[in-house]
Amino acid sequence: MSGDLYDVIIIGGGPAGLSAAQYASRAKLKTVVIDKSSTSGALAFASLIENYPGICEPMTGKELLNIFRRQAIDFGAEYVEAQVIGVSLEGEVKHVFTMDKTYEGKTVIIATGSMGRKPTIRGEAEFLGRGVSYCAVCDAAFFKGKIVCVLGDSEEALKEAGYLTKFAETVYLISPSKKLKVYSEHPSLNIQNLKIILGSTVTSIEGDELVEKIRLKDTDGNESVIELSGVFVYLHGSKPVIDFLQGAVEISEDECVATNKMMETNIPGVFSAGDVTCTEVRQVVVAAAHGCIAALSAEKYIFHRKRRRYDWHG
Repeated sequence: MSGDLYDVIIIGGGPAGLSAAQYASRAKLKTVVIDKSSTSGALAFASLIENYPGICEPMTGKELLNIFRRQAIDFGAEYVEAQVIGVSLEGEVKHVFTMDKTYEGKTVIIATGSMGRKPTIRGEAEFLGRGVSYCAVCDAAFFKGKIVCVLGDSEEALKEAGYLTKFAETVYLISPSKKLKVYSEHPSLNIQNLKIILGSTVTSIEGDELVEKIRLKDTDGNESVIELSGVFVYLHGSKPVIDFLQGAVEISEDECVATNKMMETNIPGVFSAGDVTCTEVRQVVVAAAHGCIAALSAEKYIFHRKRRRYDWHG
């Protein structure tokens, strides 16, 4: 087998994915976590966490997530920040595709959470692939020397806008809130060709064959128009993030990854954990428990055990 063959590929770096990584790597399984962004996800956006077991003092969600990540890496897991754009899950070896690399593994754990969204802006769905994009890394090169915008107020949105400034002539970061959810010294804030518009929402994306302009409305109801060629959407919702799967696993009527109680999907060797499974209780502790179960099930699958091995201490 190839030296690049992983035992476990985990898609998603939230509490479910990182808990799975802790258990898998502690079991001496070759494990990689592929995370779209270390600063995105429901836990990273939480301003205060004080009810997670073992945490004696309140902390931000980002601080707790950093602990999860450090534990997984200390146990031997590899952590990669990249966007998964597709998968091939049939067969003994599973394939997970990013823009830069194809990862091969014996098992895959899907833990992408539920901050996805359906197109809500007028023209968003119509111009998808014709100026509207959800992946700056994927599509930035198509907008070299042009004017584009990024919609969102998160650190992920700001990072993607900063990346786009390397290609586009001007990048507008349009935030629906009056304050970005980033620290004031963030390096991207000082990029010369990045222009930030706060407290405004895009009401429509317009054009002919391709995107040509957007219409904005601010909190006072004032409307304006910006002529541009690209719109990168980093607004968040509450839908399971499953677009990259493209029907590779069974999806429920609620558009969640369907699993049994041991987090097994309908594809042998493929598991899922956390909010992407549409658990009725969306709490960090539940997502972490799902990740643990998924890792134990993956270990059982790899070694053809009749029962799951529950601890590897000593």
